[in-house]
Amino acid sequence: MPHRLEQVLTALDQLHSEDPKTVNVADEPLPAELLYAQRMSKWLAHLNQTPSECLQIAVRAQHLQRWQVAREAYPEGRVGYLTWRRDQGIRAGDTAAQLMREAGYSTEDAERVITLITKKGLGRDADVQTLEDCACLVFLENYFADFSRKVEHDHMVRIIQKTWRKMSPQAHELALTLPMSPASAALVKEALS
Repeated sequence: MPHRLEQVLTALDQLHSEDPKTVNVADEPLPAELLYAQRMSKWLAHLNQTPSECLQIAVRAQHLQRWQVAREAYPEGRVGYLTWRRDQGIRAGDTAAQLMREAGYSTEDAERVITLITKKGLGRDADVQTLEDCACLVFLENYFADFSRKVEHDHMVRIIQKTWRKMSPQAHELALTLPMSPASAALVKEALS
């Protein structure tokens, strides 16, 4: 791994490690956003064997320091959620870009990471699509079952449908191979029928 990439990924992981929320992994507490970032990178390695350094950084930084601005700080409903998510992406992109400049990356590379994290060009830019596929697969594999128990049934079906529309055919195939509880599998089947 090139030194500057390692420097940026280490700095990102240090920031992820500051997440006050932890989850138990093998009976050890791990910062939740660090675990999320690691899961994102794992899916990236599965989806793209030769990702660019910019894509590796963007995937690792996608949820950077999300805990700093609570969702509740924005209005309820879809518009509030989308505004919160957009603002989080801008902040994460700016922070990742700053870390990149400090490590010696060009302004163009730093701007590219901002574009990726803010998902400009989804459906037209292969790297943006790969980042979105990673996010969708991480959600479906690790967070979907718990999330679906907290959300009203019909709303959850619509969320699955919207998630599915953002995914590539390759991600669709992978998603259908994920182990799921009978309840989760039934929700997915209903949403896709």
